Amino acid sequence: MDKSVYLVGPTVELEEEYLSFYEEWKESGEDMIPWVIEKDPADFEEMVRDLHNQAKGINLKKGWVPDSTFWLVDDTRRVIGAVNIRHGLTEFLLNGGGHIGYGIRPSERRKGHATRLLALSLEKTKDLGIQNVLVVCDEGNKGSLRTIVKNGGIPDKDYIEEDGNVVKRFWIHNG
Repeated sequence: MDKSVYLVGPTVELEEEYLSFYEEWKESGEDMIPWVIEKDPADFEEMVRDLHNQAKGINLKKGWVPDSTFWLVDDTRRVIGAVNIRHGLTEFLLNGGGHIGYGIRPSERRKGHATRLLALSLEKTKDLGIQNVLVVCDEGNKGSLRTIVKNGGIPDKDYIEEDGNVVKRFWIHNG
C-alpha cells in the first residue's frame, strides 16, 4: 500500500468519488458489505443526512442500534472502502454482525487496505467507549480472517446461520 489512507465521515463533497466506489461494487455483482453501501445514492444529500442521523440514533428502524459510517479515502480523495460501526450489540449482531462491518472496493483489494481500515475503525470504537469489539466474517472469507487476526482478533465460538453458513466470531480487546 503506497498511498496514505484515512477515514472520513460521509460528506456530499465526496459524491463523485463515492458514486465511483458504489458503481464499481454494483458492477462486480458481489454482495455489498457493509450493508450501508447498499443504500441508494440517487439522492446523495439525503443518503449522507441519513447516515449522520443513524450515528445520532435518529430515525432508527425498530430494534436497531446507532451506527457510524466512515469512508476510507486515499490522498487523492478516492473512496477505497467503507466501514459501519455499531455502537452496541443486539442478539442478531452478537451472533452474526459484530460491532464492525467493512469492505474494500474490488479493484483495491489485496493491497493491505482492509487491515488498515480495521485498525482505523478500532480507534473509532475507542472513541465510542467500546473496549471489547466483536468482528465477524464468513468462514470462507480468508482475507477477512487474516485481517481480523492481524488486528488482534481472538477466536470465539462460531455461529451457524439457518442456511448453514458458518460465521467466524472474534473479539478484539481495545482498552
